[in-house]
Amino acid sequence: MEAAVTTDAPGVTPGPAHPSDRIDTSVAHPARRYNYWLGGKDNFQADRESGDAVAALFPTIRISVLENRRFLQRTVRYLAREAGIRQFLDIGTGIPTADNTHEVAQAVAPESRVVYVDNDPIVLAHARALLTSSPEGATTYIDADLRDPEKILHHPDLLRTIDLSQPVGLMLVAILHFVPDADDPYATVRRLLDALPPGSYLAASHSTLEYLPPAAAEVARVAARGGGSHGMINMRDRDEFTGFFEGLELVEPGICSVAEWRAEAEPQPRPSLVEVSMYCGVARKP
Repeated sequence: MEAAVTTDAPGVTPGPAHPSDRIDTSVAHPARRYNYWLGGKDNFQADRESGDAVAALFPTIRISVLENRRFLQRTVRYLAREAGIRQFLDIGTGIPTADNTHEVAQAVAPESRVVYVDNDPIVLAHARALLTSSPEGATTYIDADLRDPEKILHHPDLLRTIDLSQPVGLMLVAILHFVPDADDPYATVRRLLDALPPGSYLAASHSTLEYLPPAAAEVARVAARGGGSHGMINMRDRDEFTGFFEGLELVEPGICSVAEWRAEAEPQPRPSLVEVSMYCGVARKP
């Protein structure tokens, strides 16, 4: 789940050296737009206008982002409780809200350690103020770009917080659809996974147009308005999304809607795949 000044995705943008130099509230940013759809207050007029334009084409967008958020929480709970994961690398953090990755993980295992990665300077300010760890565990925030995995993997704050020789839960929730094919998101995911030991997990979600009417294809262009191609949502189909899990062991129920992944305890009936238009999956590195 979310730039010198662009509408780049949460966790996807290089920019000037100092984060404060990258703030431009006149240009929509996905992290702040996502915050708006979630009912948050950390957004600006450009974000709200962009969010409303997308909602006009995809009226159930708020259902989609809420279900994506719930998928994140269920996944972290599964990884901490059932898979025994105690370290998490969450790229594309977004503006902190209730039940963030470290809160869910540390509610299960207080010793859990979490590294957050995002590129929005406003996210940076909130993260440093709000992402406080349990005394037994640890959290840290890295200002970095998903497309620069080397910077992430070699960042001293990451290396101080998690042990890359021990299993890690890699969270790429609602972030990969902001990386165009030209930037080879598959290679980025492989590089991140190559740095993690066997027993690590990948959890990801991704927007799709497969179940939407033709007019909804305009969503990608509208989302990018004002920021050029960097804000574009790169929709992928089921097979393309499944490609991110190549060589991994998918956890049941496999690739499915974010509203359906281990959602038996959620309010019924569940939203349809048409309403959420987002795939998800969780898989283990053998």
